[in-house]
Amino acid sequence: MSTIDHTHDAAATSWVAGTNDHADFPVQNLPLGVFAPADGAPRIGTAIGDFVLDLAALSGRLPAEVRPALGETTLNTLFACAPEARRALRHAVFALLTDPAQREHVEPHLHAAADVTMHLPARIGDYTDFYVGIHHATNIGKQFRPDQPLLPNYKHVPIGYHGRASSVRVSGTPVVRPSGQRKPPEADAPDFGPCRRLDYELEMGVCIAGANDLGEPVPIADAPDRIAGLCLLNDWSARDLQAWEYQPLGPFLAKNFLTTVSPWVVTSEALAPFRIAQAPRPAGDPQPLAYLWDKDDQQAGAFAITLEVSIASASMRASGMPAHRLSSGPASNMYWTVAQMIAHHTSNGCDLNPGDLLGTGTISGPTRDAFGSLIELSSGGREPIPLPDGETRAFLEDGDALTLSGYASAQGYRTIGFGACEGVIQPAR
Repeated sequence: MSTIDHTHDAAATSWVAGTNDHADFPVQNLPLGVFAPADGAPRIGTAIGDFVLDLAALSGRLPAEVRPALGETTLNTLFACAPEARRALRHAVFALLTDPAQREHVEPHLHAAADVTMHLPARIGDYTDFYVGIHHATNIGKQFRPDQPLLPNYKHVPIGYHGRASSVRVSGTPVVRPSGQRKPPEADAPDFGPCRRLDYELEMGVCIAGANDLGEPVPIADAPDRIAGLCLLNDWSARDLQAWEYQPLGPFLAKNFLTTVSPWVVTSEALAPFRIAQAPRPAGDPQPLAYLWDKDDQQAGAFAITLEVSIASASMRASGMPAHRLSSGPASNMYWTVAQMIAHHTSNGCDLNPGDLLGTGTISGPTRDAFGSLIELSSGGREPIPLPDGETRAFLEDGDALTLSGYASAQGYRTIGFGACEGVIQPAR
C-alpha cells in the first residue's frame, strides 16, 4: 500500500502558473494519462493545473526503470512496472515541477490542456463491473423485489459481471442512444426500437497494475499493489432493455453499447493520504470468508472521495444556464473494498493484467441527494426530477449533457480531483 511522503505536503507549490489553487490538478496530484498535441501522436503525460506535461519528452530526466514505458502510447507497460518504479516516477516529476531551477528544461514540454486531445489511458484487455454499492443494490432491489431487495449472496460475495472492453471510451465520446428489444409490463410481446429509459451510473474505475499468472490467486494482503489508480466511470444503462433481457444471465445489450471513463488516472501514490477505514458491517451481517478479510484493508481500504453528478439539457445550454447538480455523496458507500474486489476476482485463478479495468458498480448514498442513477432519483420513472429551466427528467433525453466529477479530501492535505467524465446523448441511429 502506498505511503504518505513529501509529495503530499500541502505547502508544496509548483512554478507552473495557476496550478497551486487548481481544483483538480495541483502538484500533489500528478495523475497519469495519454494525450495528443494538436500536431502530434498520442503520448504519456501528467496533468498539472490547466496544462499537460509531456513525460515522454522528458524521459531522459526521469528514472531509468520507467523510460521504456514512457515511450509507449498507452499506460499498460508503465502499469506493469513495480510499485517502487511508479513511486520513483512520481517523485521525479514532483521535483521537476517544484524546483524553479528546472523550469527552463521543463516548460517547453507543457501543453495547454485546452489544446490537446485525450485518449483512453490504457489498452483495456478486460473489463469487469462489480455491484458493491449497497445502497444502490438495495434501492434497485426494492423496485423489483420489495420483500427481498438484496439477494442472499450479496453480503457473502462481491457480485460482478464481465463487461465489454471494446466499447469503453474516454470522456467526451458521444452517447448514441441504443436500440434493442423492449417489453413493458403491459405489453403482450416485445418490440424493437430506441431505448426509452436511458440512464447513467455513477461509478469509480479501478485501473489494474501488475499481473498474476493464470491459476494464481492474488492474496488480499497483496491486492493494494495491484491498484494502479482510480478514475471516474459511467456505466450507461438502457433500463428498458435491461428489464427484459437480464434473466437468466444478467446484463448484455443494456450495458455494452458504451462505458465512459475519465482520461486521468489518479494514482495509488497520490491517493495515499485519502485512505480511510472501511465502514463497519452492520450487526448481524456475515463475517467475510478468510480470503476476503484483511485487518489492514479494513483499516485503510476505503477512500475519502466525494462524487458528484450534474446535468445540462440542450435547452439549458442554449440559454447559458449552468449545469444542475443531481446528486453528491461519498465513494465510501461501498460494501466491499477494492482489495476485496481484486482478491475475489482472482480467487479462482483468473489472471488480471496491467491496464485491465474494474468498475465498482453504482455508488449511491442512503439518502436521495446521494443516489447515483436516475432510476433511483426518479423512483423508477414515477417521480420525474425538475430541472432549473422548468423541464423534468425521469430518464435521459437526447441532447442532455451528463457529467461525473470527484475529489479526494482530508484534513491537512491538498484536495485533488479527477477531472470530468462527460457525455452528451445523441439520437439513436
